[in-house]
Order: sequence, then structure tokens, then C-alpha cells
Amino acid sequence: MPFSTDTLLVLALYGGLGFTYLIVVPAALLFYLKERWYDVSSVERFLLYMLVFAFFPGMLVMSPFVNFRPHPRSLNNPGSLNQQPYERI
Repeated sequence: MPFSTDTLLVLALYGGLGFTYLIVVPAALLFYLKERWYDVSSVERFLLYMLVFAFFPGMLVMSPFVNFRPHPRSLNNPGSLNQQPYERI
């Protein structure tokens, strides 16, 4: 059953909009939040949370694939003053 050009155009538009809504914008928003988390002003934070609310289904789709937890610390240098942690007196 061949589809008409209009039907294919509508399917392509819906697919592009769905891909943008569920993948592209939430991914960009997550990476922007990661970079600016400690430096945002209150107005910018409000706008970002508004966008998170608007793109929440896409955030749920992206959440299993992103990992923004801090990297583990190195245990080779436990003190910042380069002192041995357990010196004998």
C-alpha cells in the first residue's frame, strides 16, 4: 500500500518533532545544567526549571543514559597539605 507524499511528509514532521522533543532538547538541557549548576542566577535557574518541567518526558527518556555523578577521588594523596595521615609521634 503506497503512501501519498502528504502522508510521508506528515510522518517525517511528527518524527522530527518527536525526536527533537524527546532526545535533542533534553540532552542539551541536561548538559547545560551540568555545566552551569553552581554558577546560575536565580532567574536563570527558574527558566531552566521551567524547561525541565516542559521537557520532562524527554528527561525520563535520557536519564538512564547519562551519569553526572562526581568522579571518585584518588586515594594516593588523601591530604591537601601533603602530610602523612598517620604520623607517629
